Amino acid sequence: MRFKDRVHAGSLLCSELAYLKGKDALILAIARGGVIVGYAIAQCIDATLDVIVPRKIGSPYNPELALGAVMHDGKCYINEHIARMLSVEQGYIQSAKEERMKESVRMLMLYRGSTQYSIEGRHVVLVDDGIATGATVLVSIAWCRDHRPASITLAVPVMPRDVYEVMKGKVDRIVSLLLPVDFGAVGEFYEDFSPVSDEDVINVLSKGR
Repeated sequence: MRFKDRVHAGSLLCSELAYLKGKDALILAIARGGVIVGYAIAQCIDATLDVIVPRKIGSPYNPELALGAVMHDGKCYINEHIARMLSVEQGYIQSAKEERMKESVRMLMLYRGSTQYSIEGRHVVLVDDGIATGATVLVSIAWCRDHRPASITLAVPVMPRDVYEVMKGKVDRIVSLLLPVDFGAVGEFYEDFSPVSDEDVINVLSKGR
């Protein structure tokens, strides 16, 4: 199975989230691609759409390899196993964390004009267009828990089976359409996986609030 595009993927997730209609749900979409998926869901269940910007902390030896991720306020997740295996120095991690935090703040101010959220007591749906390693989602879940939501549902079109096993104990519910054992990249599961621009995010958010 392949999704036509992010809107198609979001529309397919809707039926599994219909129980949240009328419950003042909050869609927290992970920028950038998750915002397109999240908008389709928000429209379907009459939920508020908002955006979060966790930023990946890459390995000093291979930036595509995620050591962890950080939120705008410094909430951080580090895969200590990978960090030890690669002998990554704490100084590098701290420096990368600070740099990515600044990136996150800059993007949030561009997208929504604030870094403040009102999450307590809300039924939160964390949305992305897919999960590869899970670093950005793990830090997003931890950050969200700190804000005391009523519940957290993770909704993603596709994630590897082993990542699903990690995630399922960390949220109240997972909605995912594909859980492949053999997983290369998220884009392989889309016919159209075009890059999402900052302008796209801003335009979609303006319609979804």
